[in-house]
This record gives sequence, structure tokens and C-alpha cells, in this order.
Amino acid sequence: MHIIITRPKEDSSQLIEKLIKLGHVVTHLPVIKIEKLVTDKINLENYKAVIFTSSNAIRFMNIEKFDLKIKCFCVGSSTELTAKQAGFLNTYSSEGTVDSLIELIIRTLDTKSGKLLYLSSEFISKDLDSDLIEQGFSVDRISNYTSLPVTNIEEVTLNFLKKNPPDVFFIYSSKSAKNLFNLINKYSLLNVVTQSNLMCISEKVLLILKQIKWKKVFVFSPGEEEFLLNKIR
Repeated sequence: MHIIITRPKEDSSQLIEKLIKLGHVVTHLPVIKIEKLVTDKINLENYKAVIFTSSNAIRFMNIEKFDLKIKCFCVGSSTELTAKQAGFLNTYSSEGTVDSLIELIIRTLDTKSGKLLYLSSEFISKDLDSDLIEQGFSVDRISNYTSLPVTNIEEVTLNFLKKNPPDVFFIYSSKSAKNLFNLINKYSLLNVVTQSNLMCISEKVLLILKQIKWKKVFVFSPGEEEFLLNKIR
């Protein structure tokens, strides 16, 4: 199969390598780029736990005092692996969605146990911190990175897409979906993508691209990519 991965390279290199080893043709077509935001240094000793919904938030940490044993809550296994590589020893992983992460935190922590730190993107699809505050938790949210749209497709990639229509697109965020939609229109790729299956991280993301007539559409959680490919063979 010809598979399009739209995440930035730092978030998708392992998946791309795995898919290629399985015999697929993979085109890396990032539709957003990640940039670090300047933040003050953070003392983790002031917090009972730290929360990550993306590996990027871990990569761009500006930590003054690093408590390796602090409880570290991650949205999925890939983010948890990045946290462990960064030195966190006490990690918890949910099932790949923000909702499952919120449930995990509520089950694991007491609202009176202390303040939580949520490191995130400038733009988030769900207000995890607000939901936890409504449950009685004290949460500081610090945005340490942002995502910007990719506005151009390289000519060699564009020509390859037109000659080799993709079988599958994987989309991981609302912003990615909006930027992909803009690129499809800019480069007149509607006839190309209507032959493709669309895999979206959530129903909300799917709605952004539903106005395009895809072959089939699916909602998935990170880690299910290989499993879903078997459904469309």
C-alpha cells in the first residue's frame, strides 16, 4: 500500500520505519511544523505530577529541578517512551486519547494530593486542564511549543502523489486536517485523494475532512495504524 503520514518527522519516524519494513510505500507529507516556545524554568519539585499529551512537550521542557520520581502521566505508549528516555521513572500511560488520560489521572490521584503540571502545545483540541480543574484538581498549564502550517508541497513529492495515488492518509490533529484540506485545494489534488482511505485520530478531526469524498473513512487511536491497514486490504 501507499501510505501518507502527515505528522512531523520527530513524531513519525518510528512508524514510518515500521511500515516500510512491512513492505508498504510511505510518503512523509508533514502538514504542520513544530516550533519551541520560550518559557521560564520549571521546578518540578513544586508539583505532584506532570502531564504530557505529546512527545514534543517533553522534548522542549525547560526544567530547573528535575524530580525523576515524580508521577508522569502520558497520553499513550509513544509519549511514555519519550518520557522514559528523558529520565522519568514513574510513568503512567493511557489508551491514546485525552479522555482516557483524564480518566487515568482521576483514578490514580487524589484531588488534594497537590498541584499538577500540564505541559502542552499552544493549541490543544481538548482542555484537559479545565476538565481536571472541574473535577477538583489544581492544574498549571504551560505551553512550551506551537504548531505552524506547512504551506507548500515539494515538486518531487507532488509529482509522485499524482502518479501514485495514496491508499491511506493518517491524520493526527484538527490543525493537521485543516492544513491538509488547504493543501489539497491549493494543488488541485481532489481527484487523487478520492481514491484514498482516510484515517483520523477522532470524530472531530474527521468532520473537517468529511466534505471530501474519500474511499472510506476510519477513526483510530495511536498504535492502531497497522491493525487498521488490515481492514482495507
